[in-house]
Amino acid sequence: MALTVQWAEAWIRECSQVLTEHRSELIELDRVIGDADHGENMQRGFAAVVGKLDDSGQETPGAVFKLTAMTLMSTVGGAAGPLYGTAFLRAATALGDVAEIDPAAVVVFLTAARDGVVARGKAEPGDKTMIDAWTPAVEAAGTAQSAGASSVEVLAAAANAAQAGAHATEPLIARKGRASYLGERSAGHRDPGAQSSALILQAAADTAGRQQ
Repeated sequence: MALTVQWAEAWIRECSQVLTEHRSELIELDRVIGDADHGENMQRGFAAVVGKLDDSGQETPGAVFKLTAMTLMSTVGGAAGPLYGTAFLRAATALGDVAEIDPAAVVVFLTAARDGVVARGKAEPGDKTMIDAWTPAVEAAGTAQSAGASSVEVLAAAANAAQAGAHATEPLIARKGRASYLGERSAGHRDPGAQSSALILQAAADTAGRQQ
């Protein structure tokens, strides 16, 4: 089954719900190695996107992603707004005006989103950032697509790899962002951006699975 604009809107609405449910968890993760605002910022940003979706009709998945990008950039403070905004904007650009996202296009937009985060944040795998969730997600998506997986299965592979990647940030010493100021004391804590990335990608897979 190809993914349509209905899926894209459902994904973003699911993101808002999931990030609200996990707000306290993200705040706690960010409290120990950051400035404790990641959960609140992400909840506020995606709630604002849902408000925009309620007030406008989007015709393509790319249009939904572009609206998401612009809203996150204007409502989410700190580093998360520009990073997630760039990710969704690059995904929107990669999809263009296509009406349906097939498995190959899933890999294309996930790769574009990851590359956008890299370009904006200048981070590499192992730096203890969002990239440590996005990079394994993209790699798993590509492997699944090459093996003939459906769009839903490709997203599920990406989500599982993103969650594993988020867990794997716990022993790392941060080399980017506010957490890097802590040096070795940043080890032992999961990166909040990697965890929110995993939640967002799981929401993508869950909503796609329900639309099968």
